[in-house]
Amino acid sequence: MSTLLPLRPGPVVCVGETMAALAPEPLGPLEDADLLRADIAGAESNVALYLADHGIPARWVSAVGDDPFGRRVRDRVAAGGVDVSGVRTDPERPTGLLLKDPGEHGTRVHYHRRGSAASALTPDLLDDPALAGAALLHLSGITPALSPSCHALVERALRPDRPCPVSFDVNHRPGLWTGRCAADVLRSLADRADIVLVGLDEAQALWGEAVTDALTVRELLPGPRILVVKDGAREATAFVGTDTHTVPALTARVAEPVGAGDAFAAGFLSGLLRGLSAEQALRLGHLTAASALRVAADHGPLPAPAVITTLLAADDETWRAARID
Repeated sequence: MSTLLPLRPGPVVCVGETMAALAPEPLGPLEDADLLRADIAGAESNVALYLADHGIPARWVSAVGDDPFGRRVRDRVAAGGVDVSGVRTDPERPTGLLLKDPGEHGTRVHYHRRGSAASALTPDLLDDPALAGAALLHLSGITPALSPSCHALVERALRPDRPCPVSFDVNHRPGLWTGRCAADVLRSLADRADIVLVGLDEAQALWGEAVTDALTVRELLPGPRILVVKDGAREATAFVGTDTHTVPALTARVAEPVGAGDAFAAGFLSGLLRGLSAEQALRLGHLTAASALRVAADHGPLPAPAVITTLLAADDETWRAARID
């Protein structure tokens, strides 16, 4: 178990919405597509799936509709080795849906999730037996954007007397915050978590000119025991107490960047749970992110175990020269 943050034995419980996802096949603008490929997409289930890939017990807790998409979502997450016993089926509300629209300047995402089963989750979810005995509870900034009841759920999860540490990926989705101020809400929530992950670019978008580098993010978020600031394809920095650790990103083939942040979070958390050093946990985050970058879907296969073992133990020069294709 982690020497960076005391964690008891148990699963990592990931709470949040997972949707059915439709994307053009082959990839191209949605308006030109004749065929759509069905998949699933959800930040927290992505983390759970990559944790399971790393051999970390993971449980995804959420709600889906009593519909074909809901059954597909549950089955796909379960097939990845994740415990889905805490997933509720809502007979009245549908499973959320997103459409991917790849284009010359990146992929736009169109959400159809208002009124979804997961948006109706409430704080009483935290009393579900599926959360008992968790080593760590993982949440993201997507959940409080879904509805007032989901916001209340995250607020309760971060209460001072919480039964286990909480990791929080800021995961700012501007389209979900129309008419509301995400900056204050997400800063308040993140500053109360034990472990926080945030991209430098999203921190700048949220908190403006005050954010110039990773250190200024730390000044804005002094509360977390561990804060990880990801600077895209350049590097990631972990602030652990008063110590600072920075590891350059790997060079990797990029099919689509969607899902790489969730993969990085899972890799870093896996490193903590395996008792790795902060530098090795960051490396494992980068290695796992490369898995998502190489595929058009949110979840891709990890590099070979021998590659992971070698690069975790490599000297800095070998690490910087490594490429994941």
